[in-house]
Amino acid sequence: MAFLKRIIRLLFARAETVFDWSFGQRNSPLANLGALGWYFFWIVAATGIYLYLFFDTGITDAYNSVEYITHDQWYAAGVMRSVHRYASDALVIVMFLHILREFSLDRLRGRRFFAWITGVPLIWFVYMCGITGYWLVWDKLAQYIAIATTEWFDTLPFFGEPIANNFLDSTTLGGRFFTLMVFMHIFAPLFMLFLMWLHIQRHARARVNPPRPLALGTAISLLVLSLVYPAVSQGPADLDVVPATLNFDWYYLAAYPILDVIPGGQLWLILVGGSIFLSLLPWIPPKKSMPAAVVNLDNCNGCARCAEDCPFGAITMEPRSDGTVYDTEAVVNESHCMSCGLCVGACPTATPFRRATAIVAGIELPDQTMSELRERTIEASARFGAEPRVLVYTCNTANAAVLGDMGAQVITMPCVAMLPPAFIDFTLSRDLADGVMLAGCAEGDCFYRLGDSWTKQRVAGDRDPYLRKRVQRERLHLSWLPQGSARRRKQEFAEFIASLSKLPPPKRGSRNA
Repeated sequence: MAFLKRIIRLLFARAETVFDWSFGQRNSPLANLGALGWYFFWIVAATGIYLYLFFDTGITDAYNSVEYITHDQWYAAGVMRSVHRYASDALVIVMFLHILREFSLDRLRGRRFFAWITGVPLIWFVYMCGITGYWLVWDKLAQYIAIATTEWFDTLPFFGEPIANNFLDSTTLGGRFFTLMVFMHIFAPLFMLFLMWLHIQRHARARVNPPRPLALGTAISLLVLSLVYPAVSQGPADLDVVPATLNFDWYYLAAYPILDVIPGGQLWLILVGGSIFLSLLPWIPPKKSMPAAVVNLDNCNGCARCAEDCPFGAITMEPRSDGTVYDTEAVVNESHCMSCGLCVGACPTATPFRRATAIVAGIELPDQTMSELRERTIEASARFGAEPRVLVYTCNTANAAVLGDMGAQVITMPCVAMLPPAFIDFTLSRDLADGVMLAGCAEGDCFYRLGDSWTKQRVAGDRDPYLRKRVQRERLHLSWLPQGSARRRKQEFAEFIASLSKLPPPKRGSRNA
């Protein structure tokens, strides 16, 4: 399984290099697949509502109303139909890319299982919505889908009479069929929307909207595609005639040709078994559980910064339990905590400058305390050789260990946003390094969702805790690159080294730790 993830991750890394160059990291489609899924859903929903205004149910009325939409009102409803079609196809594409990418980046195991297993039934609902939409057109393709689907369902032992008998000839089909299809095509997306909402419930500040430039460019692309290649019907359905040639939508209908090769019952076993296998992937193999963050009430004043910054909603503020003057205290839900450390980086008491008392933050990871991080920083400084001396703080998934070959001292942690800004001040003001580099995941694609955003805002002074203004920003570099970008990481490091060599040498010795 690890080998398969590595291969897929390598393929995505190659593609991301191209997309990052074309769109920039923040606007890369691959970094916004989940948000694009929401975006395409809303486009499909909005265009579907407009098209429903002109749709009529009935054996002949359905096809005629779609023809009116496509040809008589091509400039509005016709464009809407094409956008509806292409946005639906795009939804399937980004859905499967999102599944593959999250799988390759291992964002499904351990306590992150919830989003994965709630996403599996979404696959079924996407196809349910898409296939019933094709039925409504009631052209030759819809005729083929209707007959093939009902015959497929007849392989299940749930129906007293074969439902495919409703499509024996034109006299056996009534208008109630289209009423049922409209009902399914409307209410299936509503339930799908509920599942989408459930899918992101353990994600604080879930990103459901792509960046504005990406959203605008996507909308323009759909519009241009709809004007150049408008969606059209394939002739009216006629149950007395078997369709000979059909143009397939392989995004939604790929399973139907398989029915000509294997029995329907076997295909049900493959699809249901595949869904069960997907649901079990978070535990294949099981992930070792890391210790959840712990709160030290002696240093917690109830400021709520940790709860505000937690990417997974694992921290809530509850009434004080120790009888102090503060109103609230942080409480960690261990089943939701991902042990990322972002809450530690948000705590104002997480500072290495403390001398009078022990270095204990209001909230910490028990296996990576602030006291230990301070000692690791001092020990790394003592190992420097040739100048300039650069200390790299990096997350476990950023693959920045390669910078050690270039003379850097590298300190890893779950997420670079675990580092309180005070450590940057401490490192530079105490002459422990000539420069500090924070190396994390790609911009907008943090393994723990918000690490890059919070780090940039803290450094810029836009989010508590702030990096002090006295810190020379020229001696700090933020590096956000996707996994597998070792060459680009080394290039950024070399450029940072070159920039440090042009700066006046820092004062040394007076405040050395």
